[in-house]
Amino acid sequence: MRSRFVATIAFSSIVVTVGVMPQATAQIPFIPNLQPPNLRTSESDSRTVTGWVYLDGKRLFQITAPRANFTERLENIQENINQISQEYFRNPDAKLDVQVKTENGLPVIYVNNRQLMTITDQDARLRQVDAWTLANQISQSLREQLEQAKQEREPEFLVRQGAIAVGCGLSILVISWGLTRWKNRSQRTFIQQQLASTASPTARPITTQLNQQQQRHIQEVTKRLYQIGQVGIWGGGALFILGLFPHTRSLQLGIFLGLQFPVILGAVAIGTYVSVRLSYLLIDRFTSAFVSSSALLTPETSERLQLRVSTISGVTKSMVTIVCVGVGILCALLALGIDVVPLLAGAGLVGVAVSLASQNLIKDAINGFLIILEDQYALGDVISVGTVGGLVENLNLRMTQVRDAEGRLITIPNSEIKIVANLSSRWSRADLTVPVDYKTDIDEALNLIKKVAIEMDEDPKWQHQIVETPQVLGIDNFGDRGLLIRVWIKTQPLKQWDVAREFRRRLKIAFDHAGIFIPVPQQAIWVNDAQLLVSPDSRLREQQSKVNGHQ
Repeated sequence: MRSRFVATIAFSSIVVTVGVMPQATAQIPFIPNLQPPNLRTSESDSRTVTGWVYLDGKRLFQITAPRANFTERLENIQENINQISQEYFRNPDAKLDVQVKTENGLPVIYVNNRQLMTITDQDARLRQVDAWTLANQISQSLREQLEQAKQEREPEFLVRQGAIAVGCGLSILVISWGLTRWKNRSQRTFIQQQLASTASPTARPITTQLNQQQQRHIQEVTKRLYQIGQVGIWGGGALFILGLFPHTRSLQLGIFLGLQFPVILGAVAIGTYVSVRLSYLLIDRFTSAFVSSSALLTPETSERLQLRVSTISGVTKSMVTIVCVGVGILCALLALGIDVVPLLAGAGLVGVAVSLASQNLIKDAINGFLIILEDQYALGDVISVGTVGGLVENLNLRMTQVRDAEGRLITIPNSEIKIVANLSSRWSRADLTVPVDYKTDIDEALNLIKKVAIEMDEDPKWQHQIVETPQVLGIDNFGDRGLLIRVWIKTQPLKQWDVAREFRRRLKIAFDHAGIFIPVPQQAIWVNDAQLLVSPDSRLREQQSKVNGHQ
């Protein structure tokens, strides 16, 4: 019993310590409305603090005292109520006697001939009544609460509460199981929708991509809501069960007070995350509706629009993420009771100083905005900037990242991009130079090259990638490898390399069938010394004939 008394006293000190925290913005229905000590300034400018006295985790009455001796007074009253209640609960036949006596002109409350507390003028001013009226109110409330607490320790009540706890546990299991079923069903629906959008032959690539992104965002939000729901079901159910019994109600209150701020911060963090995901979903849905117009998706603009939509969508999502995270931080500070006005003023001054010291960053942002607005290039384009170039993998307001042919990721600040060559804007061109031997019938070669190009243009596999009929421009130059014939093939963006490879393959097969040779570099050597033109065998026979003549 002594250990229980010590634990109760320790818990009362915890309540006092936690009581100075700011008021919670959300309360669990079965938890009493927790109000923190309130700081009040009296006429003499001495601070007074208010707080609550608890019995089995329930509020009994509120007291007030100067800050200097408030903690001592609250602990003494809490210790008295704990001792009185334990003695009253141990004796089944004990009667409850609550009296109000006068000492030094102030009302003093006694319970079973044990002094509980003295009602001060500050307590009376807090409730805006006189001291005797307040003493009678506290006595009446105290009598009712102690009698109820004793009844709650009767076996009949505990059995009934145990049945409620068992029902609550079963309800938690059923709700958790139903929530899991809902999550699994939504996951199967998500997979089916992904397969349907991928297998649809009429779906445009841009629309398919946006729809898949929307489904991923919905799936992510569903997953987080499921996790929040499971934590809320099991955590809230556990707290509810603890609140059913008088012996564990104090533990319920301690857990609630101890987890008050972590729960608030966790709720703000999860709310921020869900808000970001929902913003992504709205952005993808808006862009999907925007590009679904048939007037926008012409064969010439479909691929380009896809690249630009991906770029603008990515930049917008980055900006929305920054805004949501900033708002989430402010909400967390407000929930913790921190005054954000000085912080905002200081952040404004810091922002001005940073902007003055980071002029290159501002230039990057302005130039990046103009690059996106003017559609100089977008994600997926192949560009060349100065001596570097490659596929644009990342583009935001500050920098551009390209991947070159060797796999290197090159980061370029946007302010450094003055002249850029876009190799895949709206359409591309395969510029081919075909060498043929000087001895080849040139008209036959030109007709054969044109025939191969037209056949490839009419091939259903390639006619979508080839925008216009290929042009055979004719003999472009006399080279060391032979005659150079120029061919232009206009293609969809980023398709010029695929088309060029296939055209070279087909042309090589056609040349082999026609007996046209692709020459290799050749050199002609002129020898002016006649003796060097005589072979070694001829000189040997000549020397032998001279020897035979002398003999």
